[in-house]
Amino acid sequence: MRRFHLFEFEDQSWFPALIRDAGTAFLAFVARPARHGETIAPVLARALRRAREDRVIDLCSGGSGPLPTALAIIADQEGRTLTATLTDLYPNRNAFEHVIRDNPAITAEFEPIDATRVPGNLKGLRTIFSGLHHFRPEKAKQILASAVEDRASIAIFEVVARHPLALLAMLFVPLTTLMIIPSLRPFRWSWIPLTYLVPIIPLFIFWDGLVSCLRCYSQDELREMTANLTSDDYQWEIGGLDLPGMPYEGVYVIGSPTRMQPSVESR
Repeated sequence: MRRFHLFEFEDQSWFPALIRDAGTAFLAFVARPARHGETIAPVLARALRRAREDRVIDLCSGGSGPLPTALAIIADQEGRTLTATLTDLYPNRNAFEHVIRDNPAITAEFEPIDATRVPGNLKGLRTIFSGLHHFRPEKAKQILASAVEDRASIAIFEVVARHPLALLAMLFVPLTTLMIIPSLRPFRWSWIPLTYLVPIIPLFIFWDGLVSCLRCYSQDELREMTANLTSDDYQWEIGGLDLPGMPYEGVYVIGSPTRMQPSVESR
């Protein structure tokens, strides 16, 4: 299926934060029953070991998605102390504060952070969860090239796909939204009229979800994107993610320098 980079409301600077925050809260909520945290944890653990890092710099964080669950699984299984910093171009302050309150190992940047230009003070394994599809190919490659230039490791995950059944599943999103809006955290009462009186939020989440599927990059497209960024000093791993209960795969990308300086812990 051909990739289409259609219009997403969430990407627009003028789009009301109140409605955008409902979308990011929705994605964080559905990540739990879909077991996205459990799905990405083994790959994320491998990326952390390869990078010799105990800190994650999460880009395009939205409502934090599966990151807290994945970090908790890795820390428990490997007996490691892991930390993370949430960032976004449009930070969801309420969601970030909610996550930080429940996860002492997670902090957040409340100023906008552009994934194509990560500040030098944010050191660690860069991650993007279901966010790369928001960028056109030239911008997506810029994110990858920035990691290479900064000699930073990066791990990217997509848990939706450009697949007919993924598109079909999106037809149920408006109904799902109506059912779970009261369960989203942190909850905002202003979402109620925008959901049940004028269904702006369900329609927004449906449209952006549908477009997200159409925007997703395939493994072959990601290999083509990283081909000119591969060298003796920087290597890429691209593969599929088995999504529980889904008839299609997600994708992951791990990039890391091959000549890493030993970490403090390994000296």
